[in-house]
Amino acid sequence: MDAVTHGTLDHLTAGTLVPFGGDRYAVVDEALAAAFAPGDALHVDPGTGALLHVPAAVRRVVAEQINAAVAAFGVVRAAPRATIEAFFTAFADRLADDAVWAGIRAANAADVERARSAGRTTTRLTVSDRMRADMVDGLREWAGILLSRGSSVSADERVRHADWEVELQAAPLGVVAFVFEGRPNVFADAAGVLATGNTAVLRIGGDALGTAEAIRDGALRPALAAAGLPQGAVSLLPVRDRSAGWALFSDSRLALAVARGSGPAVAQLSGVARSAGVPVSAHGTGGAWLVADSAADVDRFAGAVRHSLDRKVCNTLNVAVLVADRAQELVPVLLAAADEAAATRSGTARVHVVEGSEGALPDGELTRQIPVHRADGVHTEPRASLLPVERLGQEWEWEDTPELTLVVVPDLAAAADLFNRWSPRFVASLISEDAAAHAWFRDAVDAPFVGDGFTRWVDGQYALAQPELGLSNWEHGRLLARAGILTGADLTTRRVFAHHDSAQQHR
Repeated sequence: MDAVTHGTLDHLTAGTLVPFGGDRYAVVDEALAAAFAPGDALHVDPGTGALLHVPAAVRRVVAEQINAAVAAFGVVRAAPRATIEAFFTAFADRLADDAVWAGIRAANAADVERARSAGRTTTRLTVSDRMRADMVDGLREWAGILLSRGSSVSADERVRHADWEVELQAAPLGVVAFVFEGRPNVFADAAGVLATGNTAVLRIGGDALGTAEAIRDGALRPALAAAGLPQGAVSLLPVRDRSAGWALFSDSRLALAVARGSGPAVAQLSGVARSAGVPVSAHGTGGAWLVADSAADVDRFAGAVRHSLDRKVCNTLNVAVLVADRAQELVPVLLAAADEAAATRSGTARVHVVEGSEGALPDGELTRQIPVHRADGVHTEPRASLLPVERLGQEWEWEDTPELTLVVVPDLAAAADLFNRWSPRFVASLISEDAAAHAWFRDAVDAPFVGDGFTRWVDGQYALAQPELGLSNWEHGRLLARAGILTGADLTTRRVFAHHDSAQQHR
C-alpha cells in the first residue's frame, strides 16, 4: 500500500512539531491540541512561529463573505460608470443624514465605552464631526473623479507598428480583502475599491465592530441597494475573533490583501497571506521624523512640531532630530511647541532623549514628573527619560499626552544616516532655509514621503484628494510601480489588446 503523504487535518496532538521557514519548527501545546476540532484550520506566523488557530465556525463565516464578493465581482466589473457614481453619492448622502449619523454615533459611544473599560486605546476609535465630514467628502470625490474603466489608461499607452498595434487598458483586480485597526473612517475609504471595478471584504478591529456595523446598516447597504449593486460588493465580517483575519487572508481567491494596523499585527497578517500565495499591501509601523538643520527657521520649526502632534496617527511626529550647533536654541522651542500641542489634550508632552543628547535639555527635565494620560488611566512619569539609540525606531502610541523622541546629531548627514538605519523609512521632513540642503536631503533619505514642514500632510485624501486605503513605508523594501499612498485608483491590473491590420501578419 502506498504511504499517505497528504490529507485533511482534523486533530492535533500535543508535542507535534510544525515545520516553517525551511529550517524552524513550532510545537503544538496542550491547549491548542484540546481546542482543535475537525473543520478548523491551522496557520503558522512565518516571522515568529506562532501557531494560529481558526475555528470552523469562523472559517464558514469568512467563506460566505468571500463567496458573495466573488459573485458580486462579475456585476461590479461590468457596471456602468453612472451606477458606481450613484453608489458613492448615495453612501455620502446617507452619512450626511443626521438621523443616520445619530445611530452611528450611538454605536460608537458604546464601542468607546467598552474599549475604555477594558483599558484599550480609544484615540483612533472615537468618531467626530471632522471624521464624518472627511468620509462624506471622500465619497463625493470618488463620485466626481471616478476613473473611466474600459478606456485606455492613457493616450501614450498605445504602440503602433507598421501593420498592427497594441493597446494597454486598466482592468480590475478582483476581490480585495482589508483588515484594519479600529478607525471607523477606513470603512468608507475602503469602498473606493468599487471605483476601479473591484469588490471588497472588510474586517475591522473588534473594538470598532459596532460602529462599523452601524455604518454598514445605516449607509453602506442602503447605498448599494439604491445603486442596484449586490450586497457582496462591499461587506463586513461580523466577527470579533482575531482569527477571522487569518481566515480571510489565507483564501487564495483574493486578488489582494491590504493590512493596516500595528507593526506586529500587520507583519503577522502579511505572513499568513504570503504563505497562501496572496499578494499583500502592508501598512504597519509609522511615525514621522522631523529634522532641523543649521539653517532652520525657528517659527517654521515650532509650527511644524505643534501641528505634527495634534493627534496620534501614523504620520504624527515621532522623532525630532536637531543639529548640534542649533540644539541649545531649538530644544526649548521643541519642548514649548510640543507642550502647546499637549495643552489642547492633557497638558504636557512626554519626551524620550537618546543617550548622549541629554546635555541639550533644560535643567531638571530628567527629574521632573508629569501626568501622562494613557489608555488605562493617568500615570505619573518623568517629563524626559533616556533612550538607547537602538530604540530610535520605536513608534510611540499615545492617547492624550503627545510623546516623541529627541536626538542631537553633528550635522545633516548624520541625521539622514540615523533615519535610514533606525526609522521605518516612512515620513521625513526637513526644516531649513537652505535650498541646497533640501535637494541633498531628498536624495539622501530612503523614504516615500519627504516634506519641508509639518508631517501630517501625508494622507491620501488631504494630499491627493483621493481617500486612501493605506500608507506604506519602505521598511521592508520599496514598492513596485506605485507611490506609498494606496487608493482605489491603484487597484488595477493591465490588459493588452492587439489589432492586426493584415490577416497575413506573422513573426
